[in-house]
Amino acid sequence: MTKPSPTFTPAQLDRALVWRYIFAGLCASLDSIGLARFAFTPLIPELIQAHWFPASSVIYLGAANLAGYVCGALIGRAVGARLGNERTLRLMMVWITAAFLACAVPLSFGWYFSWRFMSGMAGGVVMVLVAGTILPHVPPARKGAAGGAIFLGLGLGIAGSGTLIPLLLELGLAQTWIGLGILSALLTAASWFAWPPRQLDHPHPAAAKAPPSAKAHFGGAVWMLYLQYALMATAAVAPMVFLVDFIARGLGAGTHLGSVFWAIYGLGAIAGPPLYGFLADRLGASPSIRLVSLVLAIVLAAVYITDNLLVLGALTVVIGTFAPGMVPLALARVHELVPEHAPRQNIAWSRASILSAAAMAVAGYAYSALFNASGGSHRLLFLTAAALLVVALLADLCFPARARDARMARS
Repeated sequence: MTKPSPTFTPAQLDRALVWRYIFAGLCASLDSIGLARFAFTPLIPELIQAHWFPASSVIYLGAANLAGYVCGALIGRAVGARLGNERTLRLMMVWITAAFLACAVPLSFGWYFSWRFMSGMAGGVVMVLVAGTILPHVPPARKGAAGGAIFLGLGLGIAGSGTLIPLLLELGLAQTWIGLGILSALLTAASWFAWPPRQLDHPHPAAAKAPPSAKAHFGGAVWMLYLQYALMATAAVAPMVFLVDFIARGLGAGTHLGSVFWAIYGLGAIAGPPLYGFLADRLGASPSIRLVSLVLAIVLAAVYITDNLLVLGALTVVIGTFAPGMVPLALARVHELVPEHAPRQNIAWSRASILSAAAMAVAGYAYSALFNASGGSHRLLFLTAAALLVVALLADLCFPARARDARMARS
């Protein structure tokens, strides 16, 4: 006897498609940001020790990816409009795979810099397009959780950089880059047929009729979000770059314990996107941004005053949630301020991504300058990051949410 074929309701089929789209987005964020950016951090000492590049050059190689990210965010919407979002996203993931493999061969500094820049550019394009490609297919009440799931790849990349890279390095530095290229190729293949078809880019009639004006004007609420997101991104740089060095050299605990703290940071990074997305759905994006800004300001200030490693470990878990978690939170706020209008949402999110990337690039140099000027004070950097979050919180409180949301709804 043959078993009857299973039957599915339209709602079940829609949910299956949505999860398939979210899976594609997770693969893209893991590949383009989680691996292409964060996997480079634990490779920096190896590049120097293997005499591939001097220490002074490696610093610029690290900055090349972020500079490329800013350029990618600038051109992302234009490329997506020309080629189609799903084709562009596939192309960017192939591009990143090629960059990993190219980095296995240190032909010259210019060769390496170019590929690191191009991988960052691909990451910027993905960051701008991935949410706008998937979230229009997600019910409004679940957009925060969906955004958290899509950008979970950022947290997985941070955690994976502290676990996968040491294992690959046992095979050799070139083999590590090849291994990352293979993993990137697997992510590309797994997501290849999971993207929404181009004809489904605007499933809602209202969004489909809306003209995607490149000169879209937004009210003060959206500009306030840009400011908050830029300040949050700037604050995230301090622990992301200097936390391990603070543990290893600042407290004299050694590089091994510093690596342990990076793994702890990675655990928080995995939890951040889904947690912050859940908060956005439950509390609303604006109250969640205020809550997160307040909690992280307190946590970073606590790092300034304590030497207890157990306390610092607990604080590190909380800090780890922030860098990847703020992305779906800011995205949820964009969808609150620009409801049911996918083209304008994409424009607002693209601008927010550009400004946050530029803020992070400037912050990297500013924190380094402050670190040198203060005689190597890590604690001052964490206190500065806490102060930036307080500024973001105060700016939001000084511009009442109801009034600005009403103005935004009328614009």
